[in-house]
This record gives sequence, C-alpha cells and structure tokens, in this order.
Amino acid sequence: MGIVQTKMFDALGSRSRASVRGKGFRADGEKLFLKGLTYGPFAPNGDGENFAPPEQTAQDFSRIREAGVNLLRLYHVPPAWFLSLAAEHKLWLLIDIPWNQQTCFLDDFQAREEAFNDVRAAVRACFGHPAVFGFSVVNEIPADIVRWNGAAAVSDFIDQLVMAAKAEDPGCLCTFANFPTTEYLRPKAIDFWCFNVYLRQPKPFENYLDRLQMIADNKPLVLGEFGADSVREGEEGQAQTVGLQIEKAFRAGLAGTILYSYTDEWYKDGQEVLDWGFGLTDRLRRPKPAWNAMREKYRQAPYFPLARVPSVSVVVSCYNGAGTLPNCLESLQRLRYPDYEIILVDDGSVDGSAAIGVQFKSVRLIQHRANLGLSVARNTGIEAARGEVVAFTDADCRADEDWLYYVVGALLSGQFVGMGGHNLLPPDDSWVAAAVMVSPGGPAHVMETDVVAEHIPGCNMAFYKWALDEIGGFDPVFRQAGDDVDLCWRLQERGYKIGFSAAGFVWHYRRSTVQAYLRQQYGYGEAEALLVRKHPERFSWFGGSVWHGRIYSQAHFGLLFHAPRIYHGPFGSGFFQSLYAPQPDLTAMFFTSLEYITLVALPLCILASAFHFLLAPALIALLIPAGVCAAAAAQAELRREKRRFWSRPLVALLFGLQPLVRGWARYHGRLSFHAKPLSAHETLDSMNLRGQGCDFGEVAYWTDIHAPREKFLHALLEQLELSGWEFRPDAGWNRYDVKIRGSRWSRLHLMTVTEAHGNGQYLIRCRLNAAWTFLSRILLYILFGGLVLLMGLWGPKPLWHWLVFLCVAGPIGWLWKQNTNLQRVFSAFLDEVAKSMNMVRAEKADPEINNRDT
Repeated sequence: MGIVQTKMFDALGSRSRASVRGKGFRADGEKLFLKGLTYGPFAPNGDGENFAPPEQTAQDFSRIREAGVNLLRLYHVPPAWFLSLAAEHKLWLLIDIPWNQQTCFLDDFQAREEAFNDVRAAVRACFGHPAVFGFSVVNEIPADIVRWNGAAAVSDFIDQLVMAAKAEDPGCLCTFANFPTTEYLRPKAIDFWCFNVYLRQPKPFENYLDRLQMIADNKPLVLGEFGADSVREGEEGQAQTVGLQIEKAFRAGLAGTILYSYTDEWYKDGQEVLDWGFGLTDRLRRPKPAWNAMREKYRQAPYFPLARVPSVSVVVSCYNGAGTLPNCLESLQRLRYPDYEIILVDDGSVDGSAAIGVQFKSVRLIQHRANLGLSVARNTGIEAARGEVVAFTDADCRADEDWLYYVVGALLSGQFVGMGGHNLLPPDDSWVAAAVMVSPGGPAHVMETDVVAEHIPGCNMAFYKWALDEIGGFDPVFRQAGDDVDLCWRLQERGYKIGFSAAGFVWHYRRSTVQAYLRQQYGYGEAEALLVRKHPERFSWFGGSVWHGRIYSQAHFGLLFHAPRIYHGPFGSGFFQSLYAPQPDLTAMFFTSLEYITLVALPLCILASAFHFLLAPALIALLIPAGVCAAAAAQAELRREKRRFWSRPLVALLFGLQPLVRGWARYHGRLSFHAKPLSAHETLDSMNLRGQGCDFGEVAYWTDIHAPREKFLHALLEQLELSGWEFRPDAGWNRYDVKIRGSRWSRLHLMTVTEAHGNGQYLIRCRLNAAWTFLSRILLYILFGGLVLLMGLWGPKPLWHWLVFLCVAGPIGWLWKQNTNLQRVFSAFLDEVAKSMNMVRAEKADPEINNRDT
C-alpha cells in the first residue's frame, strides 16, 4: 500500500503537511489561514458512500475553490477518489471520524474499543495524504452524556483517542469539535481547538470568541461550524450574518473559520432533512446571497482593513543579546504592517550587539556608552520614537509577522491605552527551556476579564506614546525587571485600561541553563523589592505580589487541589455550560519559601542536633517542601515533543530553588535599602520640640480656605518631593493619605480629615500613625525567638531570664524611640507646610474647639 500511495502522492504534488505554529498554522513555509466550508453528508451514492458522485463532487470543488475556500470539513471518512479530487483542487480536508457518541460509551468496553478502532482505521486509510489537514476525533458529545460520565473522564478519553490517531500517523493534526454546551471539556493532547458556535447577535458572538481565545490559550482556535438558517432568517439575513461573523472571527485572531454549510442538501439519520436552509447554495447548487457574502469576505481574510493605521515605533532594548538579536531584527523586518520603524537601543553591550544592529539598514541604532538599565533604555526608545504607538519587545524574542496587525487592531478599539499578547516558546528552543517555561517565575499575563489585562509582559506590549509621556515613561530604578509591572500599575492608577490580544504573539526564548534561570530569578527578586517599596498595597506581608486578576502562564503558580466547578444549568440543560477553574493553591507553596526554610525547617534541624526528640519533626519539615516540589512537577504541562526523562525532576528542582533565590534577592533588596537618615530632616523647630512631653500622634490646623484638605495634601506632596522625603501617596486602596519612610527602622502613615465649624472656618486634623519597618519587625522576631530559645535551654533560672529580658528590652526601647522621633520631626514639617498656606496650628485637636487663636 505504501508504494501505491507514494506514486499517487507524487502525481498530486509535493505540498507539505500543515503544522501548528503558535496561534496559527503553516504549510509550505507560509502561514495558513483556514477558510472553510462543511461538505455533506449526502445521501449514499451508487457505491454506498455518503458523498456526491465523483462528477458532481468535481464540479462542487471547482466552484468552491473559485470562491476562495481552501478547506472542507467532512463528517465521514472519504474514499480514495475523493482525496485525490481534493488534492487536485488544492483543498485541505478536516475529517470528522464518526463513532457512536450518543451512548454512555465510557460505561461500555465494547463501545470504547469500537471508537478506538474507528479512529485508527480512519487515520490509516488517509495516512500521509497531501489533502488531509487533520482529524476531529469527536464531534459534539451530548452534554448529558458528558455529565453522566464526568468531564475529566471524557477529556481523558478524548486524549486517548488523539494518542491512538498519532500512533498511526505521528505527524497528523488532531482536534475535537466542541460546542458551548460542553465548553468545560479540557483535553490536553489536541493540537488546536475547534468550536461550533451558532450565535446570531454580533456582540454576544464577538464576546464569545474572546472567551474561546482564553480557553484556547497558546493553541490555535478554529471556528468549526457557524452560520445562519435562510428559512428562518431569510436569505438576506443569512448573508448579512455570514459576512459579519467571518470578519469578526478573523479580526479576533482565529486561525480559521468553517462555514456551515455548502448546500442545503443534507442527509442525516437515514433520511434527507428538508426543513432547514443553512446552505450557501440551495439543493440544486444555486448560490444564495450568502455565497457571495462568503466569497467577498474570504477573499479579504484574514487581513481586513484597520479602522486607521497609526504609525508604530518598535523599540528593542538590548544588553549583550548578540546570540538572539539577529533573529529578532530579521523577524521585525518581515512584519505585515504598513507604517512602522525599528529602534534598537544598545544599552552598553560588550558582545558586538551594536555591530549586529549596524548590519540592518532599516534599523535605527541608538547606543549607550554604559549599561544604564532596561528602563532607561526603553525611555531612550520612547524619546526617539516618531510613532503614535510605541511597541516593545526584547532581543531574545522573534515577532510573528502579524504581531503589529493584531496588537494595533485591538488597541484601536478605543477603551485601551496599551495592549499585550502571548510570548510563546519557539519550536527550536531546547528541552531545558521547555522545563524552564513550566517552572515558576516566568513572564505571564494577568487577566481581569477575557480582554482586560492587569499585567502584560514587557517582551510583548504596545502603548500610545501620549500615555507613556503622561506618566513619565518607565521608572529608571528598575534596571533588569519590574518596569513593565510598575508601568501597568501606574497607568491603571490613573483610570486607564490595558488590553490583551490573543493573536498578537511573539516567540520568546527561555533561559537554556539552570544557572541562567536562577540569575534571572534573582533579578526578578531585586525588582520585587523595589516594587514593594513603590506599591506596598499590592503585596502581602512577606512580599508576595497580590493580583486581582487571573494569572495565565504555562507554569502553575501553586498546586491544584480542588476540582473545577462546572455550571450545567438546571438538570444539565444549560446552553452555555462553563467551567470555573480554581486558582492554584498558594498555601502549599509556602513550604518552599525562604521564610519557611529559614524560620521553620532550619531552626528545627539545628535544635534536633541537641534535642533528639525533634529529629522526626525536622525530617518532616524537610520532606514537606520536597513533596510540594514533586507534586508541582507532576502537574506541570510539559510539551510532548520537548519531554525528556529528566524533565520533571528538573522542574521539581527549579520549583525548589526558585523561591529561595528570588526570596533572598527580595529580602536583600529590602534590607539593604539606604533611606535618607531622619537627622537630615531635623530643623530648629523640630529640635525645640524635644523633651516637651507633647503627643505628636495628632496635630490640627485652622484655616478659612475652601476645600482645604485637598489643597493641603497637594502642597504637602510638593514639599515632600522638594525636601527629599521618601513617600508614597495612597493609590486608593488604603485608609491613609500618604506613607512616609523616616529611616530604615521607622515609617509613618498620615491620615487627614476636615471638620467644618461654621462661619467659613475649617479644622484639618492630621493623624500620624508611626510603625516599625519590615527590617525592624524582622529584628524583633529574631530577638523574641532568641529569648524563647534561651529560656528553653536554660530552664527555670529567673536571674538569667531577667538578664536576657533586659538585653532584649534595650533594642525594643530604641526602636520605639525611632518612631517617636519620626512623629516629632514630621509634625514640625507639617507645621511648615501649614504656615506656607497661612494655616494656624490648633493647641489641641478637639472637635469642641470653636474659637480660632489668632
């Protein structure tokens, strides 16, 4: 059979097989967008096949190709002559493999075996044929059948069917045709997602495509069936729906659409169906208006005109990136976008990166004489940018040729000032990089809705230049990482929205060695220390970031302990039956954290050396993080072609090392920060307040200024900036107005309120809540822990206990004094601000005060 097939394939041509590349397909080295129709099933022909006779099929194929269609979806396995005709007309075939999925097949061993046999036989019959695009191993399993068998079990069975198909033909593409009623199914082995969607109204249809893109994540999405019934909607209504939905699907970044159906002729369950009209031609193959609508849209697809074409400046920041920079710049030169420039900012590289940039004549090269950091390099690019939109990617990325088309198209929707997209593992990256991709700490996007993002990674983002200018660009304090997080948060604090384009993706090379990965994580930890100081409200007490949206990443940020919940509707009858996946549980990840290792596991091991009864708890304390890392590695979704024997052990190792390295860097950054000493803010007025026994916890000021509190706070922020105080105004999440750092040991929260006392007189009351800094608390924990440990070691010896207590009381008293000094110095600073506004300090902050001391 193999010799006969080879001769037949040679006669038909040497078209390469279709393959998945990112969010789309490729064939013969070019992008392949599916522009499809469903074909059949028809009444059996003379040979008993559910296809039209060969002569009619050839006529249909000629007309179909003339309309710009390049793929047909079939509901039966085609015979050899059909395959040959499709190849001659350069038509791809997506073949549904029929088997009885209308029964509770998982309860019946014979039914399952028949399904496996049908799949194997279908793939074997079409093995390697140039007309075959791929196979759908399932089409619309009834929702009550899935509910009966269980979603997880059905998803696993679909995966098994896919693996059975690939055992016959490893290179074939496989999917399953899902629909809204079983939207929650999540098989992992499929190559692309395929959904049948019938929604007539434009906005619900558009919104559902956005939802499906989130479900498809980093795999291509194909609309397997959609259309309109001319019997119920009229032929003009059908044409309008078809044209609109084709355009919306391609604008949403889908890899293809398959319109239902070629003709009204339809044969099902042993009889012809007569009471519907989803065909674009009638039963005599006469075109309806919808045929012309499809032909017009398919000839334009996938590149429908944008509302307008703003000029774009693509900024690449590079520091010693010579290894990947040529691929990056070559990919940017091939972008399908009419108006853009490429700006390469070489940030003091010493590896020849600048020389590479010179070789690309279309690239504007800007060089820094020294390494100034990522944020400064990006700001240099913004300053030099001529475009209305500034897009950013990195030297270790390759942009998809349609990157700007999709990102800018989504940005033009009007509600966003910035747009991001996927960063995917390149097909040629190493197996170590694939393990790194599913390990913690990689770039991820955080989504508040299906289209609104809380964070987008810096290697794939674009913003209106006016928005970047408004917030002053990137903060130069971020040299290696964290700049994108800070930028997104600052834009959101101003009320702006950031979006996400599922189709606008770049290929992002991951770190290819453990050492390089850990260096990257150390840099991320240092960036987190900076972010904690700048956005404390967005971090937990031990420094972990707190996101309001859902994190989308190839790596699970935690362990999955809870099964997802599914909305089935009353009695399982819901048309949209959605899956609500739980967020990974971060509690277990605490056992891999630096805090747990240093404060729990390590002390237990040390004590166990002296107290043998603690050996078992110490051993358990060490085994728990090892078990968590092993469980995380077991749950990691490693790509099949990149999987090696050592992949999961490597992922477990990285899950163990990453929080230690990143946590150490975060604490080192927080503890080594040198704030301006409090003595630098001392004045004669503040020194005169020493020893007066005053309560500096609250001060108040009289004024007759209208809306005094807002004006007072604005003046205060301006003076804080000029005086060199380290401060952070409230972003809307806290009860305080301003957070002030006095030294590495003390901080202060300022809260204000206005009281109206009649006759145009107002009293501004200021509460100065002093507190210990993170470093102070760490010192106190160590002191108290040492006190308890020594008391336990020495037993009931009161004299020693008192000596230890006195040794601890001294530092506590000193730290308390630091807080009091901060309140005193800052209250004198408030007096100066109030004086500049002609406000008068009240002798006491009491609401009963009705007279102003002039």
